[in-house]
Amino acid sequence: MDERSRIRRSTFVSSFVISLLRKSVLRLSVTTLFLLILMYAFFNVFFHPIYDSSKLLSDFPFNSDGGITAVSGVALNQLSGGNLAGNFTVKVKVYLYDLPTRFTYGIIQQRSMMRGDRPVENVSMLQYPGHQHMAEWYLFFDLIRPESERVGSPIVRVLDPEEAELFYVPFFSSLSLMVNPVRPAGSSETERPMYTDVENQEALVEWLEEQEYWRRNNGRDHVIIASDPNALYRVIDRLKNSVLLVADFGRLRHDQGSIVKDVVIPYSHRIRVYEGDVGLAYRKTLLFFMGARFRKEGGKIRDQLFKILENKDGVVIKHGTQSTENRRAATRGMHTSKFCLHPAGDTPSACRLFDAVVSLCVPVIVSDSIELPFEDIIDYRKIAIFVDSAAALKRKHLVSMLKAVTPDRILEYQKEMKEVRKYFQYGEVDGTVNEIWRQVIKKLPLIKLMINRDKRLVRQELDCSCICTNKTAITTLKL
Repeated sequence: MDERSRIRRSTFVSSFVISLLRKSVLRLSVTTLFLLILMYAFFNVFFHPIYDSSKLLSDFPFNSDGGITAVSGVALNQLSGGNLAGNFTVKVKVYLYDLPTRFTYGIIQQRSMMRGDRPVENVSMLQYPGHQHMAEWYLFFDLIRPESERVGSPIVRVLDPEEAELFYVPFFSSLSLMVNPVRPAGSSETERPMYTDVENQEALVEWLEEQEYWRRNNGRDHVIIASDPNALYRVIDRLKNSVLLVADFGRLRHDQGSIVKDVVIPYSHRIRVYEGDVGLAYRKTLLFFMGARFRKEGGKIRDQLFKILENKDGVVIKHGTQSTENRRAATRGMHTSKFCLHPAGDTPSACRLFDAVVSLCVPVIVSDSIELPFEDIIDYRKIAIFVDSAAALKRKHLVSMLKAVTPDRILEYQKEMKEVRKYFQYGEVDGTVNEIWRQVIKKLPLIKLMINRDKRLVRQELDCSCICTNKTAITTLKL
């Protein structure tokens, strides 16, 4: 009996131990398997994504015929600004309209005649004149030069409009605005001029509205430049569907232009680029400004700033108009100053900001409604000081604030400006022009969305019943 009890007890203990061992092994196996699954998931998510971005994008329903296709194969990170070096794997296709000469080189000719020059037979040999709204020339020239010279560009020019995703309209709208009415020699002031900007604007829109590819999508996939705030003012309502390239929105209503639909572009700087290194050894002036003292609208603050800052120690503030001599004086002033004042002009922006950046002179921006180019890649707080108008007009405030900025902080501003100033140099390889195209490309999803949306909506004329019942003038298209 005792022997049997011992055997039973021994058997029970052995079974118990084996059971425990089995459970431990099972638990260990389960734990190990769980860890392996976790590691597999981690490596797939962070190193080998299951869905590659080009495949995701190819499922984005933005084809103009309602089908499902990729947006030119441009990867999602490119559209969102992830590719800032310009190494686009697939370039967006842009068609350059072959406008009648009157809208391009003809305007250069008219300006030349306005200045007393004789007409020339081959207008394409004329040189575009230098001014702060030269972006329209640089973008046009970018598309007519050989593809091999377009280093780092995110776009490619196509000659077949059927292949194009974007259409560029190269109207020299800002230069046209500068051309005073041109009359035949010996004619009186009452005679009809040979050239007026208003007539040219209206003629351009009439020509565009006859084009098949403009009518196809109501101009939504077209890109039009209007750098001067007054450019295209007569016809802007007929062009507002397009992507507008503007210096700011100061003269545009909210339904004409917005940061969502359009692209803010830099003025073309008129000051020679500072070629020296960062440093303060040659920058003895605290604050510099040279420009028109009296402006309209928001620019009225200039006269007030003149009154406050004139004769202040370390401040140079001068009235000056556009001329070669004044540009030389402004170049010397900006290259030898720590800070450069940027008050609002007739509109919130002005060329002076970009002159300051290429001069490595820290911009002091006194313009409450200013819009700035390329803010998705440039943090302007690192290259400029912003002062609201009310604070700037307090006596001694501006000068005291700038004197309190340490030399090390000024050097930091200068280093940042040197890093980003290529974005404000139109003639720079992979500079301003390429960045403007990148910004336009980022509008493609919205363009495609609006095109597809237009296809299912029919616009109607407003009537009393619509207004009184608070209904929109849009109804769904029924097939």
